[in-house]
Amino acid sequence: MNSVSIWRFAKKILELLITVIITLLGIATITFFISRIVPIDPVLSIVGEKAPQEVYDRVFIELGLDQPVIIQFYNYVVGIVQGDFGTSFVTTRPVIDDLITFFPATFELATLGLIIGIITGVSAGVVAAVWHDKWPDHLVRIVGLIGYSIPIFWLSLIALLIFYAKLGWVGGPGQLDIGYDDIVDPVTGMILIDSLIAQEYEVFWNAVSHIALPAILLGYYSLAYISRMTRSVMLEQLSKEYILTARVKGISEWRIIIFHALRNAAIPLVTIIALSYGGLLEGSVLIETVFAWPGLGNYIASSLLSADMNAVMGGTILVGAIFVFLNMLTDMIYKILDPRAV
Repeated sequence: MNSVSIWRFAKKILELLITVIITLLGIATITFFISRIVPIDPVLSIVGEKAPQEVYDRVFIELGLDQPVIIQFYNYVVGIVQGDFGTSFVTTRPVIDDLITFFPATFELATLGLIIGIITGVSAGVVAAVWHDKWPDHLVRIVGLIGYSIPIFWLSLIALLIFYAKLGWVGGPGQLDIGYDDIVDPVTGMILIDSLIAQEYEVFWNAVSHIALPAILLGYYSLAYISRMTRSVMLEQLSKEYILTARVKGISEWRIIIFHALRNAAIPLVTIIALSYGGLLEGSVLIETVFAWPGLGNYIASSLLSADMNAVMGGTILVGAIFVFLNMLTDMIYKILDPRAV
């Protein structure tokens, strides 16, 4: 690698770091000032409405709310750089510890949902493109439209009522039945993996029964987006000249679809899947609330209802950081799949 290549590589890394820093700073800025605009008094959420005025004033000063907003923002940013998101008023623990505790459950649920969404969504999108304007295409579009149209919380409640309360096919809210609590020590924070590590297979299958329904619902929500975008990308690829050339050469239709069209469609699909994953991590709030899933979404929602703004801001910044990381990862994969993008 010559000096010019090294300089270009270093320049790209520097540009990437500057972009990440500016993005995260922007997220922190917006989150902080929105928390100051929201008509919630964090002091009252700690001391209660019946607290004496002197207690209120003391907590007000301890939180630094007596200082100018710019100074508060500066202290907040410095704290974030040092890994300090403040203390949760509800759990009385550092917010960073809460995020480390609750995020793995969201990661586990969203990852399973994404896997279901990728398998079903890409397959449905390919089928819809191959049978364009025929009944399979119309069926896929209707299924996707339903996924876009029905509110996810309403669908979750109906699914919980039918498959848990009426049919008993799946486990209820939470990660486990009460009888299985505290059997497995948390190692990764993901109950499926932790139960396998501990070789507690009864716990594992009980966890599967609980995570199956919310994961399928998240997968369906992801399918609606992935199938629609896959169909669009595949239609574009199938209309290109190299596909016609492959057909003239006598290559089988499914080989053309899988090894030619889908392979070239993989590049834009990377971005589509990454955005879908970020959406699942961020949008699992309603699913987690309905299913009492002990993840980041439920933590943020509960904190907001309790006026625990430190926890809300910490969770929001974490979600923003995940989106930045996914965008960086997408760019890297993009360059691997298509060297011309470097």
